[in-house]
Amino acid sequence: MALMALGLAPLLRASENVPRKPFAEWANMPDQGQFSVRLWYQEAEGYHIWAPRDRHNITVHAHDESYGIDRTQGLILMEYGLTEKWAVDVNVGYGTVGVRSFNSALSAESTTGLLDTSLGVRYQIVNEKQAASSWLPTLTFRAGGVLPGSFEKSFPFAPGQRSAAIEPSLLIRKHFGWPGFGAYGDVFYRWMRTTGQDQYGAAVGLFQEIKGWTLDAGYRHLQQIGGYDLQYNGLGAPLHYSPEVREISDAIEAGFSYATSRRHWRWGFYTRTTFDGSNTDSAFWVSGYLEVPFGGKKKDTAP
Repeated sequence: MALMALGLAPLLRASENVPRKPFAEWANMPDQGQFSVRLWYQEAEGYHIWAPRDRHNITVHAHDESYGIDRTQGLILMEYGLTEKWAVDVNVGYGTVGVRSFNSALSAESTTGLLDTSLGVRYQIVNEKQAASSWLPTLTFRAGGVLPGSFEKSFPFAPGQRSAAIEPSLLIRKHFGWPGFGAYGDVFYRWMRTTGQDQYGAAVGLFQEIKGWTLDAGYRHLQQIGGYDLQYNGLGAPLHYSPEVREISDAIEAGFSYATSRRHWRWGFYTRTTFDGSNTDSAFWVSGYLEVPFGGKKKDTAP
């Protein structure tokens, strides 16, 4: 299977696709001196687009198969705990996007290359376990940056912006109610230094921890502040596309993971589907990952 081939081997603009851990996982810190690596395989299909707000079916039928916008990519997400409250992360990926819907022959076209790379420094402002008040959540600030990838950025629904960016964000996780239950939030603003069209995103949801298992589900919104609207002229017609497309997407995300008790390896599954938007596609993502920690000074992480 593809996941095994990657070494076990989650946001769409020129599809926004900067590597980012979902469910505000970056609110939590690795142990001091701990290095962790997540190997993550992802794939997606989309058979509809919104241009700008009208929904269009772009399915192409060929060789007894149905084709839309097909994505496949692999990510490596790395982080290191500098101290109890400081951590750094570097996140890289490689992927491909294929389409048939936007040329007169309805033939396969694709772009492949390095995804936009994200890197950041995180500071945990509050740890709910150590907070003076039981009402305070775990709250972390991340100062991030984005470096351009190597794919063709004007390809229809390309796998990223291929733009340098500055990206501050706040991440929050809070336990409440019964044991293991809680909520998460993740907000960021992205100053696009190459394309000039800034973006912001927000995600909110709930999680439930049961022994080594964690279940998550929530809502994610992503929006480009400026830019132009797509003009779709029917199946087989060229689609003018670039990172300046003003994309807006609303998606539901969900996943589960399991951490082993001895080595603390974490196996996970993540899925996301876009249900509404503007100048975007109806991508349905499925993915799996393995995260392995190395070393570090252990600490008590119980909520």
